[in-house]
Amino acid sequence: MPELHTIRCVGCEGGIPPLTHEEINKLLPELQDWKVSQDGKFISRHFSFKGFYKTMAFVNAVAWIANQENHHPDMEVGYNYCLIKYTTHAVDGLTQNDFICAAKIDKLEA
Repeated sequence: MPELHTIRCVGCEGGIPPLTHEEINKLLPELQDWKVSQDGKFISRHFSFKGFYKTMAFVNAVAWIANQENHHPDMEVGYNYCLIKYTTHAVDGLTQNDFICAAKIDKLEA
């Protein structure tokens, strides 16, 4: 199977089941420091930065990825941090798209 960061997201309008806990646990090791919510409906990661400008540069890079993949996270942004949460609202849970985008965001730090 190709690495997640090399795959493109597939449009999702619902009608598919969210990932099972087993499927989530298979994909999670491909990500860096992402956590799964207790209900298994979203993944999140907290990023820290040295100052506002670096935080905003990161936020803009995430926005570019989200638009390229047409899959958008919820973000909480402060002076020196960004909390990113991914879920697929159309299925009320996680899909492979969430993990693809998270893997692409991980590559911003590489």
